[in-house]
Amino acid sequence: MIAAAITRERTRAGLSLSALATRAGIAKSTLSQLESAKGNPSIETLWSLATALDVPFSCLFETPQPATRLIRASEGTALPSDQANIAATLLSANPHAARRDIYRMALEPGEARHSCGHPTGSIEHAVVCTGRALIGPEGNEVDLAPGDYYAFPADTAHSYAARAPGTVICLIMETR
Repeated sequence: MIAAAITRERTRAGLSLSALATRAGIAKSTLSQLESAKGNPSIETLWSLATALDVPFSCLFETPQPATRLIRASEGTALPSDQANIAATLLSANPHAARRDIYRMALEPGEARHSCGHPTGSIEHAVVCTGRALIGPEGNEVDLAPGDYYAFPADTAHSYAARAPGTVICLIMETR
């Protein structure tokens, strides 16, 4: 799924393996392994590729969507972070006519997860379900409690950090 999507988006962008690897800041051998379905990418690697390709994160997944979908809290494929004790589960991929993704993020106290920024015009919408989190553009993070909603520009550096064990956030990534 991911291998075919990376190849498709790289080809669509007219980039060679070397050019995309350089743009994403990853080794060409890593990208080659991912495209041949032999790699196990971290969320940071996938975000770097999506940013380098200027596409929403979910474009790197080939998953046909049925008319209805139910994902229980304990289900879904969680993508772990290399930077922090955070895992994001893609709940709804970007439909072709829309440009938004929905995630459930589970965070634990420790290192913050830092993002360099997404395509120009991106906005993140976060709702804290449980726990507490410090979220937002770097230098302007906001402490959020359960039920708090925060929207912010995500095309600049931003971060997520759990302030309490068992923190869960509903995150909607909107790309314009």
